[in-house]
Amino acid sequence: MKEIVIISGKGGTGKTTITAAFASLVDQKIMADCDVDAADLHLILKPEIQYQEDFYSGHTAFIREKDCTRCGKCVAVCQFDAISPDFVVDAVSCEGCGVCVHFCPVQAIDFPENLSGQWFISRTRFGTLVHARLGIAEENSGKLVSLVRRQAKEQAKKENSDYIIVDGAPGIGCPVISSLTGASAVLVVTEPTLSGLHDLERVIQLANKYFQIPTFVCVNKFDLNREISDQIENFCYENQIHFGGKVRYDEAIIKAMVQGKNIFEYRSSPVADEIAAIWKKIEDFLNSIAN
Repeated sequence: MKEIVIISGKGGTGKTTITAAFASLVDQKIMADCDVDAADLHLILKPEIQYQEDFYSGHTAFIREKDCTRCGKCVAVCQFDAISPDFVVDAVSCEGCGVCVHFCPVQAIDFPENLSGQWFISRTRFGTLVHARLGIAEENSGKLVSLVRRQAKEQAKKENSDYIIVDGAPGIGCPVISSLTGASAVLVVTEPTLSGLHDLERVIQLANKYFQIPTFVCVNKFDLNREISDQIENFCYENQIHFGGKVRYDEAIIKAMVQGKNIFEYRSSPVADEIAAIWKKIEDFLNSIAN
C-alpha cells in the first residue's frame, strides 16, 4: 500500500480541504486524521464510530494522604515546584518525571497513567476513517499520531486497500514528524504569502532533506498573490521539489464546507479539476517508482 501525507507549514492553508477532496478521487483507500490537536476532517466526512478506545499517555503523581509521613523529601527533590507545602500535587505543574515516586521513603505516591484522549475507527461515505481526539492541554500528541497511523495500516491490510490518505498536522513539530515517518509521499499545501513561503521552506527541509520522502507542493488560493505563487513554483524547481500544481480561490469551496461536502460532491468547477490534476501527478509518480 502507498501512504500519502498532506501537511502544511502552518494552519489554515487548506490542508484538510485538499485531503477531503482526495477522498472522492481514490477508490481503495483508508483515511486517517493525524492532526489530533485540532482534528477537523470529521466535519466533512461525518464518521459513524464503529470502535472507540481510550488513549493513555504520561503520568501524574498523586500523594496518598493517609500514608504520607510528611517528611518533605518529595518537595525537596521536585524540580518543578509541583508539590505544595501541605503535600498536594498540582497536576498542571507536575511533569510526570517520577522523581518524587522514586525517593519517597514510604512509597506513599501513586503514579497512574493519564487519560489523554480517545481514538476511533469509523465508517464514512468514502470508506474507513481512523481518527483521534486529544484532551485539552494534554501532551504526547506525537505518540497518538503514531497510534492512529498504525491502526490505519492495520485497517488497510484488512481491507486490502491500495492507499492510506493522511491528513497530517501543520508545522514541523513532533506530531508532524510522527505523521511523516515511513510515508510514501508528502503533499505540502501552502499559500501565496511571504510567511507561507518561509514556512514551506522549513517543512520541505524536514520532509525532503531529513526524511528523504518524495515531496510535492500545492499552492492553494494562488491567484490572491500571483507574484509569490510564482516564487514558490520557482523555489520548487530550483530545489528539485515536485510542483504539484496551483488551486485558485473559489467561494464554492467555502459553500461546500458549510454543507459538509468536499468540492467534488458540491459541484463541478475549475477548482475540482485543479485538485484532480494534483492527485494524478502524485498517483503517476508513485506508480512509476513502484514499477
